[in-house]
Amino acid sequence: MAPILSGKRIILGISGGIAAYKSVTLASRFTQANALVDVIMTHSAAKFVAPVTFQSITQRSVATDTFEFWHDAGRLRIGHVALAHAADLFIIAPATAHTIARLALGLSDDLLSITALSYKGPMLLAPAMETNMWTHPATMHNVQTLRDWGVDFIGPAEGRLASGEVGEGRVAEPEEIFEVACKVIGRGGPLDGLRVLITAGGTREPIDPVRFMGNHSTGKMGAALARAARDLGAETVLVHAPLAVHPPGGVTLVPVHTAHQMYGAVMERLPKTDVLIGAAAVADYRPTDSADRKLKKSPKQQIITLERTPDILQTVGERREETRRHPRLVIGFAAETNDLEANAVDKLTKKNLDLIVLNDVTAPDSGFAVDTNRVTLFERDGSREAWPLMSKDEVAQAIMQRVVARLGRRNWKRPRQPSQVDEP
Repeated sequence: MAPILSGKRIILGISGGIAAYKSVTLASRFTQANALVDVIMTHSAAKFVAPVTFQSITQRSVATDTFEFWHDAGRLRIGHVALAHAADLFIIAPATAHTIARLALGLSDDLLSITALSYKGPMLLAPAMETNMWTHPATMHNVQTLRDWGVDFIGPAEGRLASGEVGEGRVAEPEEIFEVACKVIGRGGPLDGLRVLITAGGTREPIDPVRFMGNHSTGKMGAALARAARDLGAETVLVHAPLAVHPPGGVTLVPVHTAHQMYGAVMERLPKTDVLIGAAAVADYRPTDSADRKLKKSPKQQIITLERTPDILQTVGERREETRRHPRLVIGFAAETNDLEANAVDKLTKKNLDLIVLNDVTAPDSGFAVDTNRVTLFERDGSREAWPLMSKDEVAQAIMQRVVARLGRRNWKRPRQPSQVDEP
């Protein structure tokens, strides 16, 4: 899900390179997110992928003609003007060296460059070219010029190129572009300027180099929270143990393995954190001694001595009490199997949390390793609210709306509503 894109107008520009085939997947991803996608193709791009391919996916006409006219509010408008004025986001993927140079020089000799010159909103480029072309001083100069103008870039990545060589210049994957596009279009949202730190995943406490103590957490809930915070404009940090899902793009990722590592990563960033959400399943105990070699089978019973790990939320609550500053809002999760409400309220009080999210992990449709959650929220004032079964993305979005209600800017500038432009 990407509600941030629902109803948004996106121009997807495609320049001439073999990587144009990946833009088909990107167009599909945006369309599935209920965005209105207007594709502009250069004549070179049409040699790699036929325009009808994009028309079939977006159910909208593909623009290729500089002199094309569009119907808008009952009158004809010049194509590039109508497209540029209606769009909420302009993406060019792939962006070749030639296209980047034309944009940096302000040239307007085809529909893609003319529309880009007429557009004043956020722009995201995904470069794709041979390594030497990418690292050439001319390209680097052009990229820096565009960055200085506020244009965002994603990639290029390193990998196998069309020439058969391996190097930097490979276009970013469609899902990566999609994720960063959500971040770009979410700027200026109600959490803009706030720093949100989220923990996710299940920590792993080593027994020996092969074995570890762990839990069933997949990190789905934490990843969904990070995505929702990012889409609302927050500067988002995800401190995560190993995940069973791809982490969202457009956020700062801090990978860890153990409870001690997660504790250190959180405490290091705490002074600059406005909102802390502890969604990770952090081990309460770890082996006192971790063997440096694999433990072999033995006819005798193996005994592993455990010691407590540092309690992240407990420490955060104590520091808040001492400094009365950051974080301004702390939210915890309680994954329980019995005495649900009593355990959740006890954790809320002892750890000095503002809000705790309770879920029954024994339920087949809630908790670990599923895509849904049925949660109950408890606040410090004693209020509680039980939510119906929702996807974890929906739960994350609802939780972040609670954050907005408490800390979000009341009079933030909402994105302008795109005008309705009919098909030609």
